[in-house]
Amino acid sequence: MPHANGSLVHRAGRLLRTSLFAQVLLALLLGVLVGRLWPQVGSSLQPLGDGFVRLIKAMIAPLVFCVVVAGITKAGDLKAFGRIGVKALIWFEVATSVALVVGLLAGNVFAPGAGMNVDPATLRQGAVDDATGGGHLPSTAQFVLESLPDSAVGAFAENSLLQVLVLACLVGAALLHLGQSKVPQILPFIEQAQDVVFTIVGYLMKLAPLAVFGATAHLVGEYGLGAMSTYGKLIAVCYGVALVFLVLLGCALKAVTGLSLWKFVRYTREELLLALGTGSSETVMPRMMQKLRAAGCRDDAVGLVLPTGYSFNLDGASIYLSIGTLFIAQAIGVDLSLGQQITVVLVLMLTSKGMAGVPGSAFLALSATASALGVIPASAVALLLGVDRIMDSMRVATNLLGNCVAVFAVSRWEGALDRVTAKQVMNGEGSSTTVVRADDDTGERESAPATAPTRGDSDT
Repeated sequence: MPHANGSLVHRAGRLLRTSLFAQVLLALLLGVLVGRLWPQVGSSLQPLGDGFVRLIKAMIAPLVFCVVVAGITKAGDLKAFGRIGVKALIWFEVATSVALVVGLLAGNVFAPGAGMNVDPATLRQGAVDDATGGGHLPSTAQFVLESLPDSAVGAFAENSLLQVLVLACLVGAALLHLGQSKVPQILPFIEQAQDVVFTIVGYLMKLAPLAVFGATAHLVGEYGLGAMSTYGKLIAVCYGVALVFLVLLGCALKAVTGLSLWKFVRYTREELLLALGTGSSETVMPRMMQKLRAAGCRDDAVGLVLPTGYSFNLDGASIYLSIGTLFIAQAIGVDLSLGQQITVVLVLMLTSKGMAGVPGSAFLALSATASALGVIPASAVALLLGVDRIMDSMRVATNLLGNCVAVFAVSRWEGALDRVTAKQVMNGEGSSTTVVRADDDTGERESAPATAPTRGDSDT
C-alpha cells in the first residue's frame, strides 16, 4: 500500500510538472479557495493576472504582423487573401446575428428579469459612467477610420490589431510585387522574428498558473458568491444559451469541414482553461494561432481571420448583450414589442463591432441600445454592474471558440485547410513539427502535430 501511495504521488507530481492544464486547473481551485476564505487577500492579487495579460499583449502585435506577412508571401496570391477577408466578414456577420437572435429568444422564453420590479429612479445615475470612465463607442465611420494606421510605430505601440493587420497586408503585397529576387532577406528575417516571438510566448506561458491564481482569487474575493443568488436566473440563462450556441457552432463546423468541435476543445483545453481563468481571450491568441496552423489551417487564413474576429466576431458578447437588454427591460417593467426587439438586434449588430478594446464596452453598447429604444432609461444599465464580471467566462469561451470555428470554416471555403492533418491532430495522431510548449523546462521546442502544407484541402 505505501508503494502504491508513493507511486500515485509521484504520478501526480509528474503531471503537475509537465501539464499546463493540470497547473492552471490547480491554480484555479486555489484561487477560488483563497478568495473565499480570505477575500481581502484575494482582492489584492489582481496584479498577478493583469501583469501576465500585459506581457502577452506585448507579443500579439508583432506576432500577427509576422504571421500575416509570411502567410501572404508564401501563398503568393493577394487576391486569395482578399477573398479570405470577405468570407470571414460574411461568416462573422451571420454568426453574431444568430447569437443575438438566439439570445433574444431565450430572454423572451425564460424572462430572467421578470418580477424584480426595480424603480430606475433608485439607481445611481453616474454608476455606468464610473464603470466606463466616461468613454463612448466609436461611430461606424470613426471605427473604420481608426482601423487605418496614421503611424507605423503607433499601430504597434497602441497594440491596435486592425491597424497592424492593414500594415501587414501592405507589406505582404509589396513583397509579392517585388519578388524574392529584389528582397531575398526580408522573408527569412520575418520568419525568424516570428520564431523569436513564439519562443518568448513559451517563456511567458510558464507564468500562466500564477496569473490564473491571482485573477480567480480577485474575482471571488471582490465579488463573492452573493451575485449568484441575486442574478442566478440571468447567469443560468446566459450560460445555457452560450452552450446551445456552441452546439450550433459544432454542427456548423461538422457540416462545413467534417471536423468535431468537441475534439478541438480537447486539443486546446489548456488554452481554453487559461482564457477562462484570466478572463481574457487575448492571453491565448498566440498559442491558438500556433495550434490552428498545426491543425491544418494555412498561415494567411489564421493570420487574418483570428485577429479580425477579436473585433468583428464577438459571439459571446452578442448573447450577453441581447439577454441583458431584455433583462433590464423586464426588471423595470417595460414590455418590448417585436419591432423594438428587432431594433435591439439591428443596434447591437452595429455597436458590437466597435466594442473590442473599449473599457466598459458592454455597458456602452447597452446604453446605446437603451437610447435607441427610447423606453429604457440609460441609468437602468447599472443593474448589470454586479454580474458583468461573472459573465466574462461565458463571453471569453464563446468568443474564442467562435473565432476558431470561423478560421476552420473560412479556410475550408478557400481551399486553405488540410482536413487530413486537422483530423489527425485532433485525434492525437500525425507527424511532428516544432511548436513552443509552455511546459518545456528548457524553453526550446518539442514535438507537436504537423503544420498544414501551403495548399492543402485534400482528403487523400
